[in-house]
Amino acid sequence: MNHSFQPVRFDQARPLAEAVARDAAASGTDVLLVRDILGRFSLLVDDRTRALDASHVESWRQELATSLGRYAADRPLLLASALFQPETLFGSQRACDLLGYHPDPGQGRILLLDNTVVGEGWAKVSTPTPEVGGVRRARTAVYGIKGGVGRSTATFMLAKHLADRGHCVLVADLDLESPGSGPLLLAEEQLPQYGIVDQLVESALSNDEGLDLVAPATHVQVKGNGELWVAPARGRGGPGTEYTYVDKLNRVYVDAPVDGLSDFADRLEVAISACEEAVARESRRPDVVIIDSRAGIHDIAAVALSRLCDLALLFGSDNAQTWAGYRDLFTAWRSSGQAPAIREKLRMVAAMVPDSAEHPKEQYLETFRDHAWSCFSVLYDDLVGDDSTGFNPSPEDASAPHTPIPILFTLDLVGLDAAATPGWDDRSFVRTAYDSFLNITTRLMIEGP
Repeated sequence: MNHSFQPVRFDQARPLAEAVARDAAASGTDVLLVRDILGRFSLLVDDRTRALDASHVESWRQELATSLGRYAADRPLLLASALFQPETLFGSQRACDLLGYHPDPGQGRILLLDNTVVGEGWAKVSTPTPEVGGVRRARTAVYGIKGGVGRSTATFMLAKHLADRGHCVLVADLDLESPGSGPLLLAEEQLPQYGIVDQLVESALSNDEGLDLVAPATHVQVKGNGELWVAPARGRGGPGTEYTYVDKLNRVYVDAPVDGLSDFADRLEVAISACEEAVARESRRPDVVIIDSRAGIHDIAAVALSRLCDLALLFGSDNAQTWAGYRDLFTAWRSSGQAPAIREKLRMVAAMVPDSAEHPKEQYLETFRDHAWSCFSVLYDDLVGDDSTGFNPSPEDASAPHTPIPILFTLDLVGLDAAATPGWDDRSFVRTAYDSFLNITTRLMIEGP
């Protein structure tokens, strides 16, 4: 057996392909790297406006074929002039610019079009939160790389806090596989007839008009003129019919092009807007929307963080699992070119912060911040000059994404049945645990990150 041969593996293929792309782009022409769902690369070279040396083209082709091994496509190099409608590829909204805002003079663009079975939302370019009538609608995503960090309870506390201050608040429970904030805010018998999962299924058939999607929260006593509405993951169903939640859940992620919507991400964006419109029909348009996202690196989280929100609260504890997970996520954003569009709307939340003589919170938060800065530095720029649009906050920057917003740990909340304990959220130990979190996040949501 020949042990000297070392095949190219998945992680090695992209830098090798990018090296050839950079060589081609140095000629001044735009290039597009296309990776298929198996991970194989082909290089599209735009020769429509610039004549290329045939020997150079052949050398790029040979380098791709020999250096990438199994990860070279059957046709590793294609010229735009030989393609049908090449502008649809070079102009694709899914193509990211690998050079960002630091291109070398005279160099062409290097674009990447990454085709995946799932997870394309992590590479989507962010879009700003919509404005209606010139009024900014604040959408905040609540997310954790791992579950069990108190995300749904924090959503409850934040929603009530904002409603008590006169805001019309909508909580959208997008944790479809394990609904959290919906059951915490809304009694089962008061669920709307349909949930977000129904909107996603029905919209795939253009059959979503008139769905009953929202209901006022029942487990919360709102003070003053504020309102708190819930768009739960699941509904209660209609009379005389069985509500088959799992059967619907098995179908929500399909890409079903309909009415100009190209994929699941588009349909999820429409679903959130439909919930906002449902509140507006019942009362008034919500001015604050809190999106309780599914945990982990999942398509729903990808869309919630990348496209639906203008503030993303990232929950975590100071442990190796948290930082390894976020580092993988941040590396994906950097590789896709999305880091500049998303990093400044991120804020880290330190969940379940200890505060005792043995473990003072100040020491814990300082260590948390240092670990977070090391993790977030994947998203930051190495060098920031006077004329640069780069972003590289210091470890001590209190307003930086890595600086944690604390939620204190309290043993009394462990195992608490919130639905069966009226007024639990007004107890002094709860207010103490969430005080800093509520004040800081409210300012960020209303004034902007």
